[in-house]
Amino acid sequence: MTHFKPSIFPFQGPLVCLFVMLIGSTSILFGQNKETFAVKADRIITGNGQLINTGTIIIQGERITAAGKTGEIKIPTGTKIIELKGHTLMPGFIDAHTHLASIDNDGGDLAALKETPAHGAIYGTVNAKKTLEAGFTTVREAGSLGYVDVALRDAINRGLIPGPRIHASGPALGTTGGHADVNGWSPFLDLPGTGAIVDGADGVRKQVRLNAKFGADQIKIVATGGILSVGDAVGAPQMTVEELQAAVTEAARLGRKVMAHAHAGAGLLQAVEAGVASIDHGSLVDDEAIEAMKKRGTYLVPTLIILEEIVRDGEKKGVPIYALEKARKIAAERRIRLKKAFQEGVLFALGTDATSDIHGRNGEEFQYMVEILGATPMQAITIGTMNAAKLLGADHDIGSLEVGKLADLVAVEGNPLENIRLLEKPAMVIKGGSVVFNRQK
Repeated sequence: MTHFKPSIFPFQGPLVCLFVMLIGSTSILFGQNKETFAVKADRIITGNGQLINTGTIIIQGERITAAGKTGEIKIPTGTKIIELKGHTLMPGFIDAHTHLASIDNDGGDLAALKETPAHGAIYGTVNAKKTLEAGFTTVREAGSLGYVDVALRDAINRGLIPGPRIHASGPALGTTGGHADVNGWSPFLDLPGTGAIVDGADGVRKQVRLNAKFGADQIKIVATGGILSVGDAVGAPQMTVEELQAAVTEAARLGRKVMAHAHAGAGLLQAVEAGVASIDHGSLVDDEAIEAMKKRGTYLVPTLIILEEIVRDGEKKGVPIYALEKARKIAAERRIRLKKAFQEGVLFALGTDATSDIHGRNGEEFQYMVEILGATPMQAITIGTMNAAKLLGADHDIGSLEVGKLADLVAVEGNPLENIRLLEKPAMVIKGGSVVFNRQK
């Protein structure tokens, strides 16, 4: 569900970046740790399906230098030790579908007529901190006007503000009248879309180049209709085959992957066949698409929490009736189709579609994976760590607790293999070798 929270009015990315830097100028610098220390816990879940009882991780600077069973790991004399008795250590969690520049109760399309991406930069600064403290040390942004996600990424990387590692998309690519457009208003109002509105293969290619030029790490396209948009069905194709192929080919030429918003039908299958890296949402993925995704190794990012909450809480949160009706219509079948895709071997990666008040509650997605997909707790953790890292093409650095990888760790009290909901409340978060959150303090 491409989100409508940021303003639809154009704004220069560099100015937004300056704005974010100014916001963070009074903050301490984050992620500058250079010391060596060890972390001991009752158990380590490595991220690749392995469990180590009574484990130790040694961190030097921003990377892991040793990981294994306590007693088999030699801790250098004088090394500071963090003892986490009764806790479980895991790799930093990864959310492969977020919208950091969004806020709750924003007034829908009316807010889009009042705000600029500068508002999104403020929201993103707040939400980035919430997301990091929820244990998510890496996110993949799924569309951001004004290149706010690029500015946030750069400000975080410079240590100006706290937040996760961001894989930025820039504006999502959508078609005229589609899910990324603003529909239902007078034709005499010249309203830009909630993403970049492109038509034809040449238009797609140009926008891919622009997004890459201005710092996008991957490309987001809108292949079918959505829940929160006016006048389209969730399974309605919105890009031609030529447009889909142009997006994937041009992105690949520039060394980038493509993520595709797609719920169902021909548009979903065509996106898979065009070679996208992931189908995001995939609500009514059918048998033909399941087979195509398995054959091509296409990931499914199911964004479970957001539709569940629209169905349950949408009315009191002011979700428009047309969106409520679409969500309710597909809710039951969605559970069946996504579970079948998982059980039949489609690759899954965690993504929440975090918008509004989901920021900071990203960890609730793990419980939904167990409940809806039928995943075991270990499988759910792998989906939210190593699987997501592979989807992002970042598994050489993140996704598992191995020597040489970045020291991104989450500690929770208790054993999440017995209670997956423990992941919703981290006790400690370490990013790049720095303790960035400690609930005990």
